[in-house]
Amino acid sequence: MLGHHYTHSFLETAIASVNAGCNLELSYGMRNNVFTHISQALAMGNITLQMLRDRVRPLFYTRMRLGEFDPPAMNPYSSLDLSVVQSPEHRNLSLEAAVKSFVLLKNVRGTLPLRARDLSGQHLAVVGPFADNPRVLFGDYAPVPEPQYIYTPRRGLEMLGANVSFTAGCSEPRCRRYARAELVKVVGAADVVLVCLGTGVDVETEAKDRSDLSLPGHQLELLQDAVQ
Repeated sequence: MLGHHYTHSFLETAIASVNAGCNLELSYGMRNNVFTHISQALAMGNITLQMLRDRVRPLFYTRMRLGEFDPPAMNPYSSLDLSVVQSPEHRNLSLEAAVKSFVLLKNVRGTLPLRARDLSGQHLAVVGPFADNPRVLFGDYAPVPEPQYIYTPRRGLEMLGANVSFTAGCSEPRCRRYARAELVKVVGAADVVLVCLGTGVDVETEAKDRSDLSLPGHQLELLQDAVQ
């Protein structure tokens, strides 16, 4: 709220937040954060003790239900590790969820879905800074999966048995340097072209907003060249 000039200090922010019903501050790495001023607000009479109890009660109720205060042996989740989380059963469930989820696409002339049986003898080109760069595929607050479980568009399509050619065009999402000649060469020899564009956390994330929704750098030029 300080950044939006709604309040002028952490103390004012703590008072306004608690009175409005906020009971949890998301902060880290700050010794002097907003809610450390609650005790001062309480002493000044800007927050009542009953209100503070009302705000704290659901927090500890939830933490108790989650088992945070139980011995580790009582928590069935404490024994789970990556061998369980990344098990074939869980990975297959993730795949099913991805297949059954929806995307907004204009399916001109029934191009989609791409099926392995239809790609035999087809030459695919996978291009763009998101085509084969695992690092940029995950957004803000994303998990950190084991590298062997990360499938880029290029890697996934190669598993279909199709003849796949690849060029990034630009090595990172900001796309400051664009290898147009290489892209035109790869795209020109293909029957099907998949252009993988976007932003990623290098370009936008929490506290790193943009003033417009345009593709960064030369990405729009890359797309236009691929279509042309």
